[in-house]
Amino acid sequence: MTTFVLATANPDKAREIVEVLTVVAPSVELLPRPPEVPDVDEVGETLEDNARMKAVALAAATELPAVADDTGLHVDALDGAPGVQTARYAGEDATYADNVAKLLAALDGLPLEQRGARFVTVAVARWPDGLEVAALGEVEGIITTSARGEEGFGYDPVFVPLEGDGRTFGEMTGEEKHVLSHRARAFETLAQGVRVVQETEGR
Repeated sequence: MTTFVLATANPDKAREIVEVLTVVAPSVELLPRPPEVPDVDEVGETLEDNARMKAVALAAATELPAVADDTGLHVDALDGAPGVQTARYAGEDATYADNVAKLLAALDGLPLEQRGARFVTVAVARWPDGLEVAALGEVEGIITTSARGEEGFGYDPVFVPLEGDGRTFGEMTGEEKHVLSHRARAFETLAQGVRVVQETEGR
């Protein structure tokens, strides 16, 4: 059993990570981020930079292995934006609704065939001595013209995965979303890497 500290302070993201990892990695225990550990400024140029910064900071602060991720929504018609600014698209203190409203306004009038997008998650597991495992998860989709569904969080009500049945992530249960989602794919792959470390390094 390996105990990791979750770097994210976002309760919605933390819930999804726990839901995925407890199924695919029963040899992993997850602890919530200690409240006394300050936020890490996400100033990296890439999702991987930000995920690594958060994992390194938490591992250093707690002296425990840490798990972190960063997620970006890349919209074709916006030249890949919001990208690394996904969580802060409408400003540093933006709500989910603020970000969605700005995105829909930016795409206003575009037909569905020009509203292609992809969600990308980079997940990083980092040990205090610098050992690291990283993984990538992606899902292609389109941005709807209006929000649909009350489930999920963030941009879920306006993202329809191409591999799905036409529903947005916001219209799916957590279990349904985990079958297709970028975050689930990243953490499923990360779990495989952690398993290799556990078996070869005895950690």
